[in-house]
Amino acid sequence: MILVWKFLASFIVGSIPFAKIAMWGTGIDIKKVGSGNPGFNNVLRVSSKWRAAVALTGDISKGYIALWLLSSGDTSGFAAWIIGIGAVTGHCWNPFLGFNGGKGVATTVGVLLRL
Repeated sequence: MILVWKFLASFIVGSIPFAKIAMWGTGIDIKKVGSGNPGFNNVLRVSSKWRAAVALTGDISKGYIALWLLSSGDTSGFAAWIIGIGAVTGHCWNPFLGFNGGKGVATTVGVLLRL
């Protein structure tokens, strides 16, 4: 049962929309321009490299940090994978963006770096 809660917590961490955060102050809704995908590549396409770097760093970090925070020292390899999948799933099916998110590549990189 604890693994279910860790999965859900990881899902919420993975749902932080860094592409939208990176676009704060521009007046551009990242979901309405370019490909409509709230991810690093679309931010790079419609804005500056600096904002794209913020989105990329945030997306990688949320995968890494979710796994780091939620996998205590006694967590099995299986549980760590489930927690990591929760972060990627949260990014791809983001409840804050109407269950439409990014592709999950950068968040997966963060999870794999931690694993």
